[in-house]
Amino acid sequence: MNVFLPLVVDQALAAAVRAPSPQNTQPWRFVVDGPRIEVWLDRDRVLPVADPAGREARLSCGAAVCNLMLTLRVNGVRSRVRIAPEAADRDLLAVVSIEGNTRPSTLDRRLVEAVYRRHTNRRPLSDRAVPPSARSLLRSAALGEGGHLDFLDSSGRYAQVTALVRRAETEQATDADFRAETAKWTGRAAECPDGVPTAAFGPPADIPGVVSLRASHENRSIPPRPFEQDPVLAAVLTRDQGMAAEVRGGMIMERVLLTATAEGLATSFLSQPFEARSTRAQLLAAFHDLGHVHTLLRIGYGLPTRMTARRPAAEVTTVRSSPEVPAL
Repeated sequence: MNVFLPLVVDQALAAAVRAPSPQNTQPWRFVVDGPRIEVWLDRDRVLPVADPAGREARLSCGAAVCNLMLTLRVNGVRSRVRIAPEAADRDLLAVVSIEGNTRPSTLDRRLVEAVYRRHTNRRPLSDRAVPPSARSLLRSAALGEGGHLDFLDSSGRYAQVTALVRRAETEQATDADFRAETAKWTGRAAECPDGVPTAAFGPPADIPGVVSLRASHENRSIPPRPFEQDPVLAAVLTRDQGMAAEVRGGMIMERVLLTATAEGLATSFLSQPFEARSTRAQLLAAFHDLGHVHTLLRIGYGLPTRMTARRPAAEVTTVRSSPEVPAL
C-alpha cells in the first residue's frame, strides 16, 4: 500500500471536490501532511450575504470529508476523522488520519461510484412515489453517520416548512444584495470550473407548486413546465449544534445524497429559509424536538441533468509531505 498511497490520496481528493456547495462555490482547501489530510474552510469562498456565518460552507466541507473517507476505504485504506480538532483555529474543520488497511464493503463501492453521478437536479421531478424501502435506506444512511433524516410528510411539519420556504424565496427575490451575490455565481459558461452554469438551471414552473426552486436558477430559454405539486421533502439533523455539528451534518447530508443517487433518485436543496433573516429562527424552532436541522432536501425521480464542473483537486491542495502509513 505504501507504493500506491499517493495515487489513492489523489483519488480521494478528486472525490472530495465533487461535494455539493452553495452556488458551487467550493469553499474548501486541503493540506496533505504525511498520514494526515487536513480540511480547511476557504473564507474567500463563503457567501457573505446568503451564508455570513459560513454554516452552509462548513456543511459542504463535511460533504467533502465524507467523499474523501469513502474513497480511501474503497481503495483499502482505513482512516479516522477528528472534527474541529483545534479550537484556536476555527478554519481547520477536520483532520483525516490514515491508519492502515481495511476491506471495503459492497455498499462502500456503490456509494463511491455514486460520487461521480450525484448532482443537484433543478428540473421537474415525476409524481412517482418514493417507496418506503428507499426512504428506509435514506434514514439508515443518516443514522450510519450519526444523524437523523426526517421526512416532512410523515412528521407533520410539511405545511409549516413549505410556508417558510415560500416566504424566504419572496424575501430573497427583493433583496438587492442577495440578487447581486447570486448573479456573481450563476449563469456561467458550462466549462467554468465553479459557479452554476445556465445549462444546469431548470425551466420556469408554469403552475406554482407547494414550493419553488430558486427563481434565480431558472433557465428562461426553456419553455415553462409543470413541477411536481407535492415534492418529497426531508430534513437532515444532528442532536447537537455548532461548528463541529455543521461539519458532521455535511457528512450525514452527503451520505444521504449518495445513497439517493445509488437508488436512482434525484435530489436538490431548499436552502432559502436558512439564508433569509425572517425565516431562519422559525425553521430551527420547527425541529427543536428532533435536534438541530442543517439542510432541507427535495427527493424524487427525474431525468439526469448536466453536472456542474469543479476545480481540479490539485488547485485546492497543498502537499507538505508525501502521504504515508504511520508506523505502528
